[in-house]
Amino acid sequence: MKSRPRGTFLVQIAIAMVLADSSVVTIALPEILDRYATGVPTVAWVLIAYNLALALAAVPAAHLARRRPTVVGATGLAVFSASSLTCALAPTFPLLITSRVVQAIGGALVLGATLAILIDRLGNTDSATTAWVRAGIAGATLGPAVGGLLTQLLGWESIFFVQVPVSLLALASVKKTSPIAATQTATRTRPAGWANIAVALVAGALTAALFLLVILLINGWRLPAAGAGAVLTVMPASAILVARFVPPGTSAAAQGLPGAILICGGLAGLALLPQTGWWWTIAPQILVGAGLGLTLEALTEVALAKRGNRVIQAGWSIGARHVGVVVGLALLTPIFSSDLVREQDAALVAGTAAVLDSRISPIDKLKVAQDVLVEIDRAKERVPDLRPTINRAGDGTEYRKLADDVQVQLDRAATHAFSRSFWIAAGIGVLALLPMLALSRRRPT
Repeated sequence: MKSRPRGTFLVQIAIAMVLADSSVVTIALPEILDRYATGVPTVAWVLIAYNLALALAAVPAAHLARRRPTVVGATGLAVFSASSLTCALAPTFPLLITSRVVQAIGGALVLGATLAILIDRLGNTDSATTAWVRAGIAGATLGPAVGGLLTQLLGWESIFFVQVPVSLLALASVKKTSPIAATQTATRTRPAGWANIAVALVAGALTAALFLLVILLINGWRLPAAGAGAVLTVMPASAILVARFVPPGTSAAAQGLPGAILICGGLAGLALLPQTGWWWTIAPQILVGAGLGLTLEALTEVALAKRGNRVIQAGWSIGARHVGVVVGLALLTPIFSSDLVREQDAALVAGTAAVLDSRISPIDKLKVAQDVLVEIDRAKERVPDLRPTINRAGDGTEYRKLADDVQVQLDRAATHAFSRSFWIAAGIGVLALLPMLALSRRRPT
């Protein structure tokens, strides 16, 4: 009797790990960017490749998993483990992306098989579904914080190294499981349209929030990876707290509609940040997290509860969620990248004017301007801290004032550069209200 809960826990850890991988490397992206000397739009493919492959593989993997869950689950964990090791050791960026694709395919096999395994072990389809959904949401929301801590302490490669023993432990827990999901109701399973559309839109908005906020905190405001990860714990903590106080039996529409409004409000708050400072992100994160706690679990359970095979419905839901992630990333990455370049150019003009208007000597003005340009060029995709550079040029109040003025211009530019993208993410959240309204007018199937 004692081995069954332990085995079930390891199965849930496997679910959380696979879905955490859709976002766990978010905080590591600046480090990966430096390691492979690429740009933000290119390095975003570390996330896009995984989520796209997972979206495409989810339904085929579910069809395999419903009949042979043990074999499929073991195969998926073995593939996931091997490709995680390859990610950690990848000498080139193309190999890293290829390994991420293979990792996602293994993850799709794991996700389909684990629901069938949980149904078999728990003996109750609804309880198994809830356990599966909650493990996935926990992984997806806590992923960035865990990734930030590992990146800060051990380097970004440790994110993938850690997944190898975790995968092997989960593999050891996968015992013989009957294909119980294969006998459920009809063999033809249609996806839950409105619920999955809502899941896709919510996931797209949330991923945009995480991705943009990480880049802003690390590349824009120069927080260390662990610090950014700590800041981002606000969102999952808010989600978990709100989800615990939702009354049992509350309909998905009753949760989803206010949840989507909260997500939109939080994203709008991030778009309207008044100035530089991680503390300004706390209140918007609380709103986004509360919206997540109300929406994602309820919508996913509605999608899985539609008539038909539960494992196949899970495949459709996972596919929809990660299509939303890919669309959000693909839509917003080029927008905020171009906005960042434009804002930095404007900040350079303002900074140059501040140098020219300062009371330091003309020769020192030329030297400071040259040093600033060199430092900005060296920083590439990051917003540098120019105060040490300017203060090295001379002592006195005028140099310190100039250093503060120029830095304020750059930091303000970084903050404003993300504003339009956060507004677009909020718009994606608004669109999620439409399928939720459709759900509220339909009777459960």
